[in-house]
Amino acid sequence: MMRSADTLEKITGKRCVGMRTPSWDFSPHTLALEKELGLLYDSSLMADEDCYELLLHGEETGVIELPVEWVRDDAVYFAMHRFSSLRPYTPPPDVFDIFRRELDAAYEEGGIFQLTMHPHHIGYRSRIWIVEELIRHARSRGKVWFATHAEVAAYAKEHAA
Repeated sequence: MMRSADTLEKITGKRCVGMRTPSWDFSPHTLALEKELGLLYDSSLMADEDCYELLLHGEETGVIELPVEWVRDDAVYFAMHRFSSLRPYTPPPDVFDIFRRELDAAYEEGGIFQLTMHPHHIGYRSRIWIVEELIRHARSRGKVWFATHAEVAAYAKEHAA
């Protein structure tokens, strides 16, 4: 993680401020490493629907969790396993309906709505319209904030109870 952070900073000229573990595989050591790196946020866990601070051995870490959830992940609806008979497929209009309902509930609660999307799942002509319609729908609700993870984490940290 340290080498990756250094490499990304060298390439982009900016130090990373957060991370999402690959496939949401959060090890017993991940949080300590994130704290050591001085990260502002993580987005790998599912303990809530809204942001919260992660604790390490009962102590505050300063790392804000931007929680993910399988129901808001395109892979659940469109992925297939090449070497098994598993071929899940949910029609794109149904996926849009699920995501829209998630967005509407988050809006009504004043919470975060975060999708996990993969270009090799959602990025096809028959599916990308879902993202376009969600953005259009969100904008129609009014007073919606489109923000980066870093912006959301900073806001959550500043407005923690």
